[in-house]
Order: sequence, then structure tokens, then C-alpha cells
Amino acid sequence: MLNGSNASHTSNSLRAVNKDNMSAGSVTLDQELASTRRLLWGDQVKDDVFRRWAQGFQFSPDEPSALIQLEGGPCAAIAPVQGFLLKILLSETPGHNFHDLTSEKCNSLLVRAVCTILSQCLAPKYNVAVYRKNETDAETSGGNNVEGHSNTVYDTIEQFHRRIEVHPFQTLSEVEAFYTRNIRILKDKYGVLLLLYSVILSKGVSIVEAELAELSDPLIHSTYGYGSQGLINLMLTGRAVAHVWDHEQVVGGLRLRGIERQNDIGFLTIMEHMQYCTVGSFYKNPKHPVWVLASDTHLTVLFSLERRLAAPETAGESAERIFRSFDPEGNNFIPSAALQDVLCAADLVSEPEYVELMRRKLDSENLGIILLSAFMDEFFPGCERGAPDTFTIHHYNGLIRSNPGTRVMYRTGRAALLECPMRAASTDAMLTCLQTKWPSIDVVWDDGQSPSLN
Repeated sequence: MLNGSNASHTSNSLRAVNKDNMSAGSVTLDQELASTRRLLWGDQVKDDVFRRWAQGFQFSPDEPSALIQLEGGPCAAIAPVQGFLLKILLSETPGHNFHDLTSEKCNSLLVRAVCTILSQCLAPKYNVAVYRKNETDAETSGGNNVEGHSNTVYDTIEQFHRRIEVHPFQTLSEVEAFYTRNIRILKDKYGVLLLLYSVILSKGVSIVEAELAELSDPLIHSTYGYGSQGLINLMLTGRAVAHVWDHEQVVGGLRLRGIERQNDIGFLTIMEHMQYCTVGSFYKNPKHPVWVLASDTHLTVLFSLERRLAAPETAGESAERIFRSFDPEGNNFIPSAALQDVLCAADLVSEPEYVELMRRKLDSENLGIILLSAFMDEFFPGCERGAPDTFTIHHYNGLIRSNPGTRVMYRTGRAALLECPMRAASTDAMLTCLQTKWPSIDVVWDDGQSPSLN
């Protein structure tokens, strides 16, 4: 994978890291790798689960900037990389003619997307995992493209771990230059896994474990091989929290952490429609019109060229989010005593006399609570939504078998926000998922068929 000089440099860097980390009671790199393995896989790793994750980042021959997923499982890494790649592409490509992209441009987008994910870890240094190949591995150096995948020879996870080397960098620009020189690190058969290890080793295993806090299950399900919500959040936000609501919520007396700030790209899930979770405003309203979509088993990506879908929060949307932050159990009301804090946080008038006047008005029956609806009607009547009434959306599903004709390509639809919320047909999982953000949305897809979320 690496040329001779770079391989030597990496090996030397690995030994230096081990030497440095053995001082002052620090853990060694071998211990960090062992901890990373347990964090990702748990104590037992099924061979078929490991091998489903053993693939590189490969682009579709039918859609130059779309990544291919060969087997079920690694979408928890591939979909976030695809999302950040599209965010960069939408920001920079004149006319957005995706089909004219060269392989060099797409490789550059891949490297930059990976570096964006690493940058969110806020690491003091970046530890890039690479795979040291044996001479007998030469026949698999082309990665695992669609045609050659069945002939790829895999290590066991023990062999894979023995061959991991780590190259430390002080700056992100150094990481980008290294990946650019050695693009095969990402594109060969362990590219996806090497990124996961790089993210965790850069952020620090102990920090990831602290963010997961209340959970003990591995980040990759030991039986089914799918990534946990903590892993998805780590890839999307740089924090391995287990929940998707804004800030913290108190559940059963436990204070559970969610998403702390507006993210570059968003996240929507059909599980919210099923009332298994609540996706907060930070994920539903990202900085760019790109959302990772979750079914119960798979991750795909929705995106649009319509920038107004990612417009900054309106004053009313901001105030509603702040109100909900004082309602951690999601009851749609706050204690009357919290009104002054809410008004102050929302940058509204908060002098004691005015607050008392509003408290008596909004809690006229002296029940000790203030409803969200009453608060919004008083301070933001007729709050307008920022999205346009009609817009074009595109959908990506990297899993080869889930695409018509097994051709991984972006699917295009024409969306409209209707006057009243509508109920999706139970068979249309895509529409059901989108309605968790846009309750009145309807979509007509160009090929007449709704794309698969699975």
C-alpha cells in the first residue's frame, strides 16, 4: 500500500509512538489498539461480520462521486463519508454536473471528507492507521472492486490487528497530504476499517468510552454487524454520544447526552416515526442540505441543491429549541419558574416585572407550567418556515443490491410541501422518514418508484 520510503517512515513513527507512550504510566499503542478492538467489536468477533466491514472506499462506475457498499454493515462509516463528500461537492462544483467529475477529483473529495471527519474529533494529534501488507498480498492491491470482490483474500481479525501501523501527525494538512500521496490506504480492502481505527485512536479510546457512558455494547453489533448510534454520531459529529436529541434529556432519572450543536450534515430516522427516539433540531436542521437517513438496518443519504433547506434557524425556531432544552423529558411544557431563564437564553425581555406579567398570562390557571404552544403563540405568532414550497431532492444508497439494475446512482425526486400534514402509505418508508422533518412533504420520483432505505 505504501511506497518504500513512506512504509519505513510509518514503521519508525509507530516505534516512536510506542516508546513515547510507555513513559509516565501512559498506555502503549498496542494497548490502545486492543482497547479500540474491544470498543468496536466486543470480546467475540464473528468472521463474517469482520469480513463484511473489510472493504475499501470505492466509487461507482455509474456515478463518479457515489461510494459503493458491498455488503450490509459498513454503512455506519460509508454513509457519513458520502455525506461529507457531498457537502464539499455541493459547495464547490459549478453547475453541479456530477457526471463530469474525474477520478482524481473524486479521490480528492474522498480525502477531504475523511479529513473533515477526523477534524471533528478535536484531537491533539491525528493517529492515522495503515495496513502493512506482506509480499503475498500483491494480488489484492487493487482493492475490492465489484468484479474482484469474491476473490479477495482476507486476514482474520487477529492478523489484521498485527499488521496495523499508526502514523502520527500534528496537523490536518499533514494528514490530507499523506492520504493524497497514499490514496490506496483508503481504497484498498481495509480502507473503511482503517478510518474507524484512525478516528478512535485520534480522539482517544478513553474519551470515546466516556462519551458512551451509560452503554456497554460494542460499536459494531457482534451478530448482525451494523453500527450503533454511538458510532454513527461519532462519524457525523465527532462525539460518540448514544442519542440524537438536542443537548441532554432526563430519562428514568438518568441524564442522557445528545447532540450539542448544529451539525454540518443532518440525520433523520424512520425510528422516530415509530416513536423509538426523538431527533432534535440540530440534526434536523444542519448547516448544509445533506442528511443521513436511517432505516432499522441501513443508512443512506438525502441531499439537495436547494440551499434554503439549510437556512439558518429563524428566531422562532431558535426560541423553540431553547424552550425544549428546558424541557428535557419532552413534555412540551416547562415549569413556570423557568420562564425567566428561557426568555434570557432566547434573548427576549427578561426583567423580573415583565417575566412575572408573562408568567401570569401564560399560566393563567396557576398550574405551575407553561405550554410550548402558548409560549410560541405569545412571542412568535405565525412563525414562518424557512423551506421553499417545492424543491428537488436526490437520494444515495450505496448498497449495490438495493439499486435498480445493481447500478449505484443518485435518484432524483420533486418534493412539495403541502398545506396540511399527510400520512404516508405504510409501505413507503422513504416518505415516512422524510415526514419526520417535513410533515407535509410529498415526493414524485423521476423514475416513478420511491428509493429503498434498506
